[in-house]
This record gives sequence, C-alpha cells and structure tokens, in this order.
Amino acid sequence: MIAVASAFATAAAAQNYPAKPIRLVVGFPAGGPADIIARTTGQKLSELLGQQVVIDNRGGASGMIAAENVAKSAPDGYTTHLAGVGVMTTNPVLYKKVPYALSDFALVTLAVKVPEALVVHPALPVKTTREFIALAKARPGELNYGSAGSGGVPHLAAELFNTAAGIKANHIPYKGAAPAVADMLGGHTQYGFWDTPILVPHVGSGKLRALFIATANRWQGFPSVPTSAEVGLPAVIIDNWYCIVVPAATPKNIIAQLQGAFAKALQSPEVRDRLGAQGVVTVGSTTEEMVTHLKVETEKWVRVAKATGISLD
Repeated sequence: MIAVASAFATAAAAQNYPAKPIRLVVGFPAGGPADIIARTTGQKLSELLGQQVVIDNRGGASGMIAAENVAKSAPDGYTTHLAGVGVMTTNPVLYKKVPYALSDFALVTLAVKVPEALVVHPALPVKTTREFIALAKARPGELNYGSAGSGGVPHLAAELFNTAAGIKANHIPYKGAAPAVADMLGGHTQYGFWDTPILVPHVGSGKLRALFIATANRWQGFPSVPTSAEVGLPAVIIDNWYCIVVPAATPKNIIAQLQGAFAKALQSPEVRDRLGAQGVVTVGSTTEEMVTHLKVETEKWVRVAKATGISLD
C-alpha cells in the first residue's frame, strides 16, 4: 500500500509540475560564458513555465562541484544543470577520482555550441599567429596561459594548440573564465583560449587581441579574425558546448516537459539573437539527438585528452 501511495504521489507531483522555482546549476562563477548562457535562457524559461528559474553558480574543479551537487539532488525536476564538455566527456578520463558518474544524469537537450578563439594580451609584440608562435618558441617556458580550470575546454584547447605549434608554456588554472580573463586583462597571463561571449567586449575595445578562431568557418562577430586552417593549424578545431541534464531518476514526463521548454526558450528570437550576437549558437535538440552528440563528442575529446597526456588528481 505504501508503494502504491508513493507512486500516486509522484504521479500527482509530475502532473502539477512545475509548482515552485526551478534551480539551474552552473559549474562556473557569475560573469563567465556559462553564466551568461544560463541567465539569458533562464529568463525566457521562467516566462514559459510560469515559475522563477534560479541560477545557482557553483564554480570550481572543472564543473565537478556543481555536477556532484546535481547528482545528489532530488530527482523531482526542480534541479537542472547546464553541463559542459568537461563534466560530460573528459573529467572521467582526466581525473583519478570523479565525485559523480554519467549514469547519475538524464540527458534533456543540447543547449548551445560556442566557438573558441585564441587571444593574446596586447602588450605582446605580435599581430599574427605565426608571430606569436615564433615569440613563444624564442621564450620557452616563459609565457603563461590561463584556463577556467584544469581539464576544461580552454585548458585542452591550449594544450592542443601548444602541441600543434611546438611551443612550451605554463598553465595557470582559475575557478572559472571570468577571474581568468580578468587576470589576463591585467597582464598576469599572456594568452588563452576562451568562449567568444566573454571575449566580444574585450576584443572590440582592443584590451585583448584575437589571433584566430578555432572553427572551420569565420565568425561574423570577428570577421577579420582568421580560422584555424587559415593560420596553418587545421587540426585545432575547438567546438565548446553545453547541455541540460537532470538527476537520473527524474520522471520521464518531467524530462519531456523540460526538453520542450528549454528547446522553445533556446530557439526563441530573443535568446537566439542575444546569444548569437556573442557567438553562441543556440540548439535546443531532442533528447535522442543529444545522446548521439554526446557519443561523438566523447570519442573526440577522449582522443585529445590522451594525446596531450594530461592526468589530474
């Protein structure tokens, strides 16, 4: 009887969903690309669901702090997670201990894709990628590059670039892109790969100099910035992305409702245009499409992680 009553209670809760605010957990501090994506999408999602979407920033450990929190949260549809490449693909490969398993999550939708660009501090006397590589080779081990955390996409992107270019530099990890870029603006690090949303104002003002964008085609936001292939590095293609996941035992009908709401929010003109102006491509895929995307991306990023030989404690 208890089991039957519990089942009825769960079904009733699902039918009345959502009946209270929804938490959208972000694995990086406020002000970074992931935070911008979450807040822009969350505002529209609130309108569509008729409930407030609360952004919960839990930065650090390449997104693992946030992922662990979500994995241990109640599977009732009121905890969602904007999970990045690291959480979903490379962390289990790079780290000896990961405080969650991919089986702890249920996939909802592929939210966005974000291009990466190589930028340098304007104090460096370089205008092109070729000049930068020459400078770095002339000063082995002297230059510093920042990242949003060890094992994340900016870190792996820089390591992939360093290997392809044949240069040696020092990695300085931060708890998120916002503090890392702030230190780069101050001249404490000399170069790095970052999501375009956080770069747009700094490149536009000349506070940072973009050398190339790690995509197959030029981006309209940086029309004069060449692509990887155009600077002689065709293998350095870095496609960052974020997806929405929930605790694994979340009822399927709630997952379906969340997928529909997130997809509608992401594909709305307001969200698409606002994020698109910063280089973010909104997707809002079906859950099945997200499953396929994750399989392909996992294979790619695992290859990159193993090729660079990165191992983290």
